[in-house]
Amino acid sequence: MSSTETRRTALDATHRALGATMTDFAGWDMPLRYASERDEHVAVRTRAGLFDLSHMGEITVTGPQAAALLDYALVGNIGGVKPGRARYTMICREDGGILDDLIVYRLADTEYMVVANASNSQVVLDALTGRAAGFDAEVRDDRDAYALLAVQGPESPGILKSLTDADLDGLKYYAGLPGTVAGVPALIARTGYTGEDGFELFVKPEHAVALWQALTEAGEGVGLVPCGLSCRDTLRLEAGMPLYGHELTTSLTPFDAGLGRVVKFEKEGDFVGRAALAEAAERAAYEPPRVLVGLVAEGRRVPRAGYQVVAGGEVVGEVTSGAPSPTLGKPIAMAYVDAAHGAPGTEGVGVDIRGSHEPYEVVALPFYKRQK
Repeated sequence: MSSTETRRTALDATHRALGATMTDFAGWDMPLRYASERDEHVAVRTRAGLFDLSHMGEITVTGPQAAALLDYALVGNIGGVKPGRARYTMICREDGGILDDLIVYRLADTEYMVVANASNSQVVLDALTGRAAGFDAEVRDDRDAYALLAVQGPESPGILKSLTDADLDGLKYYAGLPGTVAGVPALIARTGYTGEDGFELFVKPEHAVALWQALTEAGEGVGLVPCGLSCRDTLRLEAGMPLYGHELTTSLTPFDAGLGRVVKFEKEGDFVGRAALAEAAERAAYEPPRVLVGLVAEGRRVPRAGYQVVAGGEVVGEVTSGAPSPTLGKPIAMAYVDAAHGAPGTEGVGVDIRGSHEPYEVVALPFYKRQK
């Protein structure tokens, strides 16, 4: 796989025919938006949106010791995941720094699929391959074996039900099952990155166009629209979901990111980063690191990643992600701030936007939570 040549998904011609604005993302040519990113965002919140996520990195781990390998390589208790279920977890360096956040699907007793972020898929593949030494398990690069489509939003169950006889009602959040959608074999997963109910469909690349067309036709009557990466970012921001390279980096441990819950010290045996993460957990208990908070603008100026958070003339944090929120109708941001300024309702907090200290309200994450 070339690291310099821009890659295109199996749906590239479809996106261009739909008039998508394309952009380079992690070495892939991906749709940024088709028309109005605000309209796409609202469609997912109120109806349904269809995404091409084929840039994500699928890595298969198989063999008698697949579970043991993943328990050693990752911070989560992967051996405890039942077949047909999925788990959010992380892969860390020996010093506890986050290499990536992942979803791991247990497809069978001795078969797992690790899904990495596009920008980190090679890093994750290399780390898992290196950590597999001594385990009776195989790590396989399956990034070219899958296309990934997602249908997200309150109308998504109805849309998918019209195309499959799989038991969607019995499919829990963070679970997956093999099935057929519009005649296409697929792994149907109830996962997503939007804060809405929805599904991610892993299929062979040669089936992607037919499935996209079938989903589009099935969703016509309920307002489904194609959606790009831009609205995916504002959707996940409203839902308080971290993005690697923004809220998560190698300079942060899961405890620094407020996600220490994903580290399972109770699992048997050693795992990469255990000692460093135990120290980070102890340190966080008596000396809280900066905390990740939500910020809601009182004005109209939009904060961006890297902008300083200020209070009383002092820098007390840094914005990690910011954008206008279509749902709230105001600019919002996630930021790491000193714990003393992290409580919801803390007064006197602002963001330095080109030399002007704009007032912001500190709120608890997420900004938006769907009604069950």
